[in-house]
Amino acid sequence: MNQSAFVYDGVRTPFGRFGGALAGVRPDDLAATVVRSIVERTPALGADPSVIDEVIFGNANGAGEENRNVARMATLLAGLPTSLPGTTVNRLCGSSLDAAMIASRQIETGDAEVILVGGVESMTRAPWVLPKTEKPYPAGNLQLSSTTLGWRLVNPAMPAEWTVSLGEATELLREKYDISRERQDEFAARSHQLADAAWRDGFYDDLVVAVDGVELARDESIRPETTPQTLARLRTSFRKTDGTVTAGNASPLNDGASALLVASEAAGERLGRAPLARIAGRGAAAGDPRYFGYAPVEAAERALRQAGISWSDVGAVELNEAFAAQSLACLDAWQIDPQIVNAHGGAIAIGHPLGASGGRILATLAKQLRHSGQRWGVAAICIGVGQGLAVVLENTTQGA
Repeated sequence: MNQSAFVYDGVRTPFGRFGGALAGVRPDDLAATVVRSIVERTPALGADPSVIDEVIFGNANGAGEENRNVARMATLLAGLPTSLPGTTVNRLCGSSLDAAMIASRQIETGDAEVILVGGVESMTRAPWVLPKTEKPYPAGNLQLSSTTLGWRLVNPAMPAEWTVSLGEATELLREKYDISRERQDEFAARSHQLADAAWRDGFYDDLVVAVDGVELARDESIRPETTPQTLARLRTSFRKTDGTVTAGNASPLNDGASALLVASEAAGERLGRAPLARIAGRGAAAGDPRYFGYAPVEAAERALRQAGISWSDVGAVELNEAFAAQSLACLDAWQIDPQIVNAHGGAIAIGHPLGASGGRILATLAKQLRHSGQRWGVAAICIGVGQGLAVVLENTTQGA
């Protein structure tokens, strides 16, 4: 069987700052919020949730309250039938985009017709972990490791150059591709200004759902007053002397969840709605862990080849902004007009709750294609330890 997979809907919570408005909300409750919202926004699902074949969620941590398969926990907490199966995938920052890619393959092969996908991360509530000892009652000290971000409990067999921090890896990347501090700060300021404008213009109104009990109307990390000049005054975060990466030109730590409804064209009649976009191409790539930020370059090229199009056909790009330097290296490699990239702000302003970001950029891309009337778009994301993912969407509402 060979059929296409389509995105029918996409929602997310507002993204909260580390220790901010969503700090008191468990990640499994954040996930349940977007699952419940997807169901409520499609009355056919509310009337008969058994239409959903499976739930696939992405999560990068898995060490805290989202353990025990957060996809399954979210469906149970959302009040969906216990007969609905769920699985959680972990491809670090790319987890929820991976979930959508997995769902699209299942639909294309006929293994499923309707799949609810998404992702969640509470970087605030990510726990500290303590390794177990080989023998009881060790005489020496033990060290707690934070699971919020990056390497922990590193295997000593892993080459040291591969286990540098994400920030240091980005410094290595910007050195390799000659990305200046000035370009990074300009890119970061643009992200804040566009995100603020998008919220004020109502672009995100139907993409974002409130979290019960929390007064957070929009993404908490957006700073509309940001300019390249204010960012230029910030100290570097990872190198004292020759560094360029700062807290201002990198994505912050965040909490949030996203979800999408992915289904076949035939399922649209049962769902009672028309699809927004067709998943036309997928790509995964990997390389040297030190240059993880560059992996989306090849991932997007593979997705474009699968879709049978080129960059000249693409009218919108959603690239997750892990760091400004990383994003600029990808844009330079693709040689595309930067104005079509993250037209409504990116992760530097909106936030990057790891497991939720892939779902955010895919839903935003589908909305942007409908908003602009462009036919083709690319969603791409870099992943720690040297990987990248990309998806090509085709606008199915073009001309409607």
